[in-house]
Order: sequence, then C-alpha cells, then structure tokens
Amino acid sequence: MAGRRRIPPLFFTAAAAVYALDRVTKVLAEKYLEGHAPVTIVPHIVQLTFVRNAGGAFGILGHQPWLFFGATILVCLGIIVSLPRVSSLPSAFGLGMILGGALGNLTDRVIHSAGVVDFVDFHVWPVFNMADSAIVVGAIVVVLAGLGRKREPAPAHES
Repeated sequence: MAGRRRIPPLFFTAAAAVYALDRVTKVLAEKYLEGHAPVTIVPHIVQLTFVRNAGGAFGILGHQPWLFFGATILVCLGIIVSLPRVSSLPSAFGLGMILGGALGNLTDRVIHSAGVVDFVDFHVWPVFNMADSAIVVGAIVVVLAGLGRKREPAPAHES
C-alpha cells in the first residue's frame, strides 16, 4: 500500500520536471539559436539547429496544427483519468514523462503559431526537443513496466 501512495507524487514530479526542462531548453534555443547557424556539439554526430515544426513527428500534417492540439489534449486527459488505475512506480514515472512532454509541446503550439521549437539534430533523425525525448522514453518505460508485470494465473477450467 505504501508504494501505491507514492504513485501520484512520482507521476506529478516527473511531469513537472520534464515540463520545466523542456520549457527552459526551448527558451534557451530561441534566445541563442534562432536566426543563427547551427552549433556543433560533436562533429558529424550532433548539433543544435533551431527549427519550428508545425506538424507532428517528421513534420507530418504541418498544415493542420489543430489536429495535434486536439490530439494532445485528449492524450493528456486520458493519462490523467487513467492515473488511479496505475499500479506501479515505473508506469507512473513513464506516464508522468509523457504528460510533461505533451504539455511542453502543447505550450509551444499555444504560444507559437509557427509550431513547436525543435533544436537537437543527430543528422540521421528529424530535429527534436526535450519534450519529444521524454515522450519516447516515457512510452518505453511504460511498455517495459507492463512487460515486467507479474501476470495472474488464469483460472483452471473444470471439465
């Protein structure tokens, strides 16, 4: 029971930490990268490149920002509504990461009509941000937590 009481604080702490990290890094990217040449971090591997993405992953459906706004609202509400059914700390942490990332990108969509600020560029993948990373890592954590869950044995059938 003690572990169950720790689920909401862990969930909200993860969401708040991801949201704060995302907002701070995007503000810094806007201040120091927008309108400037990319900054090389590790040559030929990673650089910081300022872009705005009006669409979703890989820039898809960039001319329909309302679609991503609505989908993000639904995902956030779904995560919050499902919180009482979350039974493990890893799942709570992963869902908190997803919520924080979704809210970070949603904030960008609200305050920037041009789209979400992206700035991490590995050259072999579309440019992304901390919120995107948190959403992906959070989803992996949730899946792994689900795979690691102990299953109840199925009831034996009488013949």
